[in-house]
Amino acid sequence: MELVNINPGKEPGYEMRESLRTFRTNISFCGVDVRVIMFTSSVPDEGKTTVVFNLARALRDSGKKVLIVDSDMRKSVMIQRYHATRPNNQEISGLSHYLSGQKAAADVLYQTNETGIFMTFAGPSVSNPTEMLERKEFEKFIDIGKKYFDYILIDCAPLGAAIDAAVVARVCDGAIMVVEQGGVGARMILENKKQLEASGVRILGAVLNKVRTEGSGYYGHYYKRYYGKYYGKYYTNEKKDKKKSKKKSK
Repeated sequence: MELVNINPGKEPGYEMRESLRTFRTNISFCGVDVRVIMFTSSVPDEGKTTVVFNLARALRDSGKKVLIVDSDMRKSVMIQRYHATRPNNQEISGLSHYLSGQKAAADVLYQTNETGIFMTFAGPSVSNPTEMLERKEFEKFIDIGKKYFDYILIDCAPLGAAIDAAVVARVCDGAIMVVEQGGVGARMILENKKQLEASGVRILGAVLNKVRTEGSGYYGHYYKRYYGKYYGKYYTNEKKDKKKSKKKSK
């Protein structure tokens, strides 16, 4: 398996890591049969790709081997975002190369310099991404991945922009929607939820992303809660405990 060097930026801070651990725990509670998980959103720029990568890091930290698959063959930015490079500036092959028969599965599976995290990039943009994802080769590719990885996280195009995610859903054990706080209206979110339900995939939940909370620092901008009620309660109690300890110290 070829190596790709990536630069995803600095590691998350303490509060964000705690939130990611909660996220990881909730994933594990979904069952041992939930290994292939797709991520979508309503519109671009809701932070879906960042959510996927940071969850991969959290799963890796628990000893899991994780494959990230970029299935957005319309407008992928993953190579540029993570500054992905191969030795001697060799070409990075992707999913569109495999689905069009130009490359074998092994040729588009890359080990990264982030231990335990492997990636398949989208490859060059194509004019018929939905039709390509409907091909039996895509299901074969996921089946191959299941033999070698504990989790496969599929980064899909936003449902509000394309139907690709509903097509990808047929090979997944579950789906998660990433929702930017204040980014889209409830009606659009519910419409996209219905599209996922129609595909038959199990909806595991949603990540409320880019939460704006005064006084919570970096943590307030990312992953304030996953499955809101659980973590929101934890977060509130944590703040109360801190206030009590401050009073006692005085």
